Amino acid sequence: MNLTDEHLRELDSPSLTADERALLRCRVAADFIHAGQYEQAREALGELWRGTGERPNVEGLAERTAAEVLLQAGVLSGWLGKQKGAQDAAKDLISESAALFEKLGEAKRAAGARADLAICYWREGAYQEARAVLESAAALIEENTELKAKTVLCFSVVESSAGRYGDVLRLLTEAAPLFGEDVSHRLRGIFHNELAIALRRLGTAERRQDYHDRAIIEYTAAAYHFEQAGREQYAASIENNLAFLLYKQGRYAEAHEHLDRAQAKLTRLKDSGTLAQVDETRARVLIAELRYKDAERVLAGAIRTFEKGDESALLAEALTLQGVVLARLWVYNASINALRRAAEVAESAGALTSAGQALLALIEEHGATWRMRPGEVYETYLRADRLLRKTQDAGFSWGQTPATGSNAWMKTTSGHASSFTRRRNV
Repeated sequence: MNLTDEHLRELDSPSLTADERALLRCRVAADFIHAGQYEQAREALGELWRGTGERPNVEGLAERTAAEVLLQAGVLSGWLGKQKGAQDAAKDLISESAALFEKLGEAKRAAGARADLAICYWREGAYQEARAVLESAAALIEENTELKAKTVLCFSVVESSAGRYGDVLRLLTEAAPLFGEDVSHRLRGIFHNELAIALRRLGTAERRQDYHDRAIIEYTAAAYHFEQAGREQYAASIENNLAFLLYKQGRYAEAHEHLDRAQAKLTRLKDSGTLAQVDETRARVLIAELRYKDAERVLAGAIRTFEKGDESALLAEALTLQGVVLARLWVYNASINALRRAAEVAESAGALTSAGQALLALIEEHGATWRMRPGEVYETYLRADRLLRKTQDAGFSWGQTPATGSNAWMKTTSGHASSFTRRRNV
């Protein structure tokens, strides 16, 4: 039995006061949020929770307790919120919580709340606002190593999303002494993951093999710390990240080994969504190995899973891969339909980079044949150019292996969409 399970059992105690019960609910919810188990976090908040973005039930609670409830309701709303205005509501709740903590002289909790507030701005792409909030959080921190480490990581997420990977590398290198034994394995795992992302991105942009080698080491360290923290889902995601990087280097056998580890963990955890992303990565490796029938089989399952969920960008990337595989298997009409569908799904989801890449794949696989008229090829190219005009990806060719050319990728943010697993879901 872990600590969260013990706390859940404590909730049944009739001797708890209203404030004690509310604080315990917040503690359990925070554990679930850190683990990425948002539905369980919502259940843990119980009667305090009134819905995503809604003000929680804090009537009759002390100000200190109310601040904690507002914070957890705001943080959870930020992660759950997909409807318009959800992030604004989450920001309001977290801001109110931070103000209460400051009023009560709880600088540490106020700073932590501000760091969570910055993440809401980051989700909206408001990087400058996120930086400003993080700077205000840093000003409240004195000698709390864990909180300093969390704030540094928030800064790195914001700068990485803004494409400032050189800044991220400098920031994390300078802050490395913070991430010793005094901070949790979870934060140390995030640190190594963020550092790996920056090194991988810079290695690709600057053609630095030494950066890619260092990224492999950092991903390996991240997986270790997540294992130690008991965050198997995160560790599995890192294995997927590592496999992708090894695939890009043409180290296919090693990539499969890491994908096998990720698959075993996620199968045990019954996490079908993340498992589908692992399958998508495996399909890329299989394509590079020219094992098109195997890739088609793996992709079929991943696409079925993505179609059941609401991750349209992930579905678009998988459909693009499927279109390429079908073209290599000479199933031309199905290939064209898959690539066109990929572009439409991605563009509708706002994943413009993925949409443009699907169109380029359509041209590459079918543009020089009778299957596309010259005028249609030209129109498709113009549309792809408009979509990719602002992308940071330097090149794209599904026909090349990592050793000789380039492939698209990473959202984070790893392609852009499926990089949440490959980039960060911690």
